Amino acid sequence: MVVIFDMDGVIFDSERVYIDAYKKLAPKYGLTDVDAVHRACMDSIGATRVKTREIFFNYVGHEFDYYAYREDVQQELNKSEYELKPGVFELFDWLKEKGVRIALASSTREVSVRKSLGHAGLTEYFDQIVCGDMVSHSKPHPEIFLTAAQRLNADPQDCYIIEDSYNGIRAAHAAGAHPIMVPDILQPDEEIKGLAEVVLPSLFEVKEYLESKLNA
Repeated sequence: MVVIFDMDGVIFDSERVYIDAYKKLAPKYGLTDVDAVHRACMDSIGATRVKTREIFFNYVGHEFDYYAYREDVQQELNKSEYELKPGVFELFDWLKEKGVRIALASSTREVSVRKSLGHAGLTEYFDQIVCGDMVSHSKPHPEIFLTAAQRLNADPQDCYIIEDSYNGIRAAHAAGAHPIMVPDILQPDEEIKGLAEVVLPSLFEVKEYLESKLNA
């Protein structure tokens, strides 16, 4: 068994912070239908920054000063501290105790990932870290998960992937792994329920589920 984690929305309660920052700055940039724009971006959670930018332009046009907007959003995010999701340390400590290898596969840039993990004291738990700027394709393409599995010398069929996003579950399924959804903001629709091996309410239940698989 190998376990691969997404970061935002799975380890950190960060998605709500992102949304609040986007909405706070929308009036400054004249975004009048901000809910529609960010609903589209919500559907793309798990995608890289490049893909999110494309979605943004589709809604507001290429004349929109996306880079300035994104920079202001980042400044807001830098003021925030992300809370850990319940059960993070309990699950990580148990996995390490059992000798289970762990990887992180996040669409976020490496510099931001390592900053967040380091601040929370989580870096040492991961045997491999793969980030959005280290791969060519965005989720729902399976590249990031296949890369993580390869770096762990693991068969994707032996990998349990913990995700909160639609695109993450699609990517995990496409990789031939075991997708486990722990919903954050988005609840699974019928498509995602069909792609996920199981939908669990928190990381505490993930621990119980993996323990049952490990002892099977």
